[in-house]
Amino acid sequence: MSTTEDNVKAQQGFGEAVNKGKLEDIRKYVTDNLMDHDPAPNQGPGAQGLIDFFTEFRTAFPDLNVEVDHLVTDADNVAFAYTITGTHKGPLMGIPATGRKVKAHGLQIGRFEQGKLVERWGSSDQFGILQQIGAQIQPPAA
Repeated sequence: MSTTEDNVKAQQGFGEAVNKGKLEDIRKYVTDNLMDHDPAPNQGPGAQGLIDFFTEFRTAFPDLNVEVDHLVTDADNVAFAYTITGTHKGPLMGIPATGRKVKAHGLQIGRFEQGKLVERWGSSDQFGILQQIGAQIQPPAA
């Protein structure tokens, strides 16, 4: 299997772990010294940081589904556009469950070594998610 195939397989395994809630499996696909250039609020370092983040996110959205819309690869990188869907059934960043359904888009680029994610850049529509669950967001004071 080529490096590219290993990397895509690792990315798919990571996605499956998130979608199925088998978050400890993330360790199979992510190094402990992951360099995350765009961590979520309060996300800690490495694989454990991602496990903790997705634990919180899946508590807020127990039916969370991340679907890859488009995927592009080269020898070391896997880039993809995705859609997140879920129902807000638990607290998120201090916002109690609303029962509202959310749908948001995002992009991620991951650099892999030996079939494991070592560096990540990404952007999700966090603002859109918060708006959809009814969060009152104030712009920063000028």
